[in-house]
Amino acid sequence: MSAKSVGIINTTAPYGLSNGQESLDLALATANFGQEVSLFFIDDGVFQLVKYQQPIPEQGKNYSKTFPALTFYDIDNIYVCEQSLNARRLVLTDLCIEVIALPYEELSAHMMQLDHLMRF
Repeated sequence: MSAKSVGIINTTAPYGLSNGQESLDLALATANFGQEVSLFFIDDGVFQLVKYQQPIPEQGKNYSKTFPALTFYDIDNIYVCEQSLNARRLVLTDLCIEVIALPYEELSAHMMQLDHLMRF
């Protein structure tokens, strides 16, 4: 039986909601069970990857320090939307991990090839 491919789409800013932390936890747990995981950061979701985040306690825990652990779980397919980065005046060097930046159309094509998609 082959592993299923799972895509996790992140579209929300890192704080104020628990979506970012929950999607990261899901990615790690899913990979731990041998599934192939791809992460997508679109719209305000790109803010989750910004370096040197310092949320105030009321905003929640700084989970961005967990992103470098993705490679230990063999999660290497990490994509960001180029248009989302540009619209938020971010560049790849602003991010805390290495990612693959693609136009939205190419991200959509990658998503269409996966067995399951979840959006946060």
